[in-house]
Amino acid sequence: MTAFSTAVDGLATDVRLPAGDGPFPAVLVRTPYDRARHRAEASGWARHGFAAVVQDVRGRFASPGEWHPYANEAADGAATVRWIRRQLWGDGRLVAAGASYAAHCALVLALDAPEDARPDAVIAAVPALGLAETAREASGVERLRPRAGWWAAHGDRRDSDEGALDKALAADPGLLAHLPLTALPERLGRSLPSWAGLWRHHDRGRLVARAAHAGQPLLAVGGHHDHFTDETVALWRAWGGSSARLLLGPWGHGLLSAPGPDAGPAHRLNLGELYVRWARRALSGELAPVRHGALALGGADLWLTAGTHGEPRAQRPRLLHGSVFTADPGRPVRSDDLTVPTDGPPDRCVLVTPPLPRPLDAVGPVSARLRATAHTPSADWAARLVALTPEGSAQRLAVGVVRRAEPEGREAEFTIHLGRLTRRLRAGTRLRLEIAGHHFPAHARNPHTGDDPVTAHRLLASRREVDPGTVELTLHVLPSRPTPTDPAEEILR
Repeated sequence: MTAFSTAVDGLATDVRLPAGDGPFPAVLVRTPYDRARHRAEASGWARHGFAAVVQDVRGRFASPGEWHPYANEAADGAATVRWIRRQLWGDGRLVAAGASYAAHCALVLALDAPEDARPDAVIAAVPALGLAETAREASGVERLRPRAGWWAAHGDRRDSDEGALDKALAADPGLLAHLPLTALPERLGRSLPSWAGLWRHHDRGRLVARAAHAGQPLLAVGGHHDHFTDETVALWRAWGGSSARLLLGPWGHGLLSAPGPDAGPAHRLNLGELYVRWARRALSGELAPVRHGALALGGADLWLTAGTHGEPRAQRPRLLHGSVFTADPGRPVRSDDLTVPTDGPPDRCVLVTPPLPRPLDAVGPVSARLRATAHTPSADWAARLVALTPEGSAQRLAVGVVRRAEPEGREAEFTIHLGRLTRRLRAGTRLRLEIAGHHFPAHARNPHTGDDPVTAHRLLASRREVDPGTVELTLHVLPSRPTPTDPAEEILR
């Protein structure tokens, strides 16, 4: 194996070549997280016959220039692809690969670069599709905790401090509760000029729309517990290339390094080996021109085909308490605490189903429909679905948040979408549905004044009323035990 470093269009780049004379197909990873952290990955690609090229994006670590997230990646990536294809060690074929922001770099190469600079295949894991997608839910509600963590660690700086927000929260546990949110950099004690601009982006869906015109094979990889799950699935569904594969496991944003409580031994895949095998078939044109893949069924230690979908089953959970409650942004319902207070005035509406008489395989979208009233001009409605196991533990299943603006005191009927669920629920499990006004700090608090939550200086408590007889929880349930599949076979065929 041969390894060397160089500058491509001024950007710091490491290259690892396989043993032998070549020429070799190449894999390109462009990252803001320090190319040195990818040495083991690059060596793995080289051992399997790929020339691995890993590059620090502009303005990060050893690459010169200014760091403007999501701004320069198509142009800088195109220059790098052209350089790779001029090298004698390359055979002209190239896979663009990456996770999170690096997946964004790979995708804009495939979708925005000139034709001569586009990769021949794309591996996009837990893809951060753009500023708007990372900043907000599809409903428009701000993703506060994950964005604050990312900007504190990586924003407007050449290097990274992964624990920056955690250290700041240890010193000031109420850090994210201070107003306005645009003043967060001052409380962190450093300059973050791009923080305020992040929240001005509302152009969700650009890359997904572009994906319909893609020409390359795609492997989209995600986790049921990742905050970009919906974006990963939307990308796979929209992809117009010669083939599209989806691999969705019971993992968080770190994939195998962040397994969920429902992950089992069958879900511990060797992703690196699977990527290599898929890349070989993609570059040789051996993949069938279809869209399919594999979904892990959490809690069951097996995999299903990506086309598996349950039948809608609606039920009306029983009210426990809180049909009238106060959503107080000064004391919001916490996203990081599943405990429901039993003393004092209610801060949420809590409903529960009877114990499941038999195991239930929920595969598909989850939603809650209800009629409710807010006595403020703006209101967020957060729905959280929790599994209460027979042993007495609570496990988060799904969360959704919508923002509504109705005349004060007017009842409205609406649906809260809680994303997808792919999980086996054991017999005896009860489902607890919480309807609240906040899901903080994962999401910014609605101040209830009608002001922008990011720039608001003032908070109001909001009286809420839920008609419990109208609350309808819908899951998609498989009518019979599913037929398992092998994820590698689904990805590689």
